Amino acid sequence: MLNRPNSLALAIIMCLGTLGVAPLTTSTNNVQPLEEIVVRDTMLHLEMTDTEEYDPWEPFNEKVFNFNYKVDRFVLKPVAKVYNEIVLDGEKQAIHNAYDNVAMPKRFINSLVQGKFKGAGLELSRFVINSTLGVGGLADVAKYQFHLEKSDENAAQTLGHYGVGPGPYLVLPFMSPLTVRDAVGYAFDVALDPISYVLPLVGNFGKTTEGLVNNRAVNIDKYQSAEEGVLDLYSAVRNDYLTGVNNRSPNRPPSSRAAAK
Repeated sequence: MLNRPNSLALAIIMCLGTLGVAPLTTSTNNVQPLEEIVVRDTMLHLEMTDTEEYDPWEPFNEKVFNFNYKVDRFVLKPVAKVYNEIVLDGEKQAIHNAYDNVAMPKRFINSLVQGKFKGAGLELSRFVINSTLGVGGLADVAKYQFHLEKSDENAAQTLGHYGVGPGPYLVLPFMSPLTVRDAVGYAFDVALDPISYVLPLVGNFGKTTEGLVNNRAVNIDKYQSAEEGVLDLYSAVRNDYLTGVNNRSPNRPPSSRAAAK
């Protein structure tokens, strides 16, 4: 005959068996949801802190952004509207092509430094074709007749190729959003541009003006929709730009790129 403790233990075991409860199985089943929760929390944590870490100069950046916005609204946008009325779409493209053709050394040298020799050869071929058959680069014959697309390499990409991180978000007067790496790369690219040496002041001013006005004129409706569609334009522009930087960065962990989407 069983004593009282043994009878109680036997009764508990029988009850567990009758209910189909398996303590080891239950513990194992509970592990997977806990792991999923930890992973998701980590990804959300990265998503929330990336923007904060990459915009440590937010007070300065926001002031410059507001200044640029006023320049765009009261100067650049009216000029772009007049530019749209005077300059035909084909003429805008021809002006852009000419400046882009002259900037070939920037793409050629950055391709070489990154070890992209095929891309460097492509840029050289495009320059020869467009400078001759394209009437000094006014027409992109290399693209439309020979199907040779430009590589669009720049010094910021070269720095990233060798492991330099993007650095903090930065807004400078009269310029598009940047990171510190983009700003340094931009300075190198200006130094590689032949216009900087042939026409150091007038040429650079003309190229910058063409880039700003032409781009604004071509995208005037797009910019208008963006302004009307968001409440905080500064945050929207910053987050969109940093998301693109994070996704393009070669030394960005895969989990961070996924969280940034």
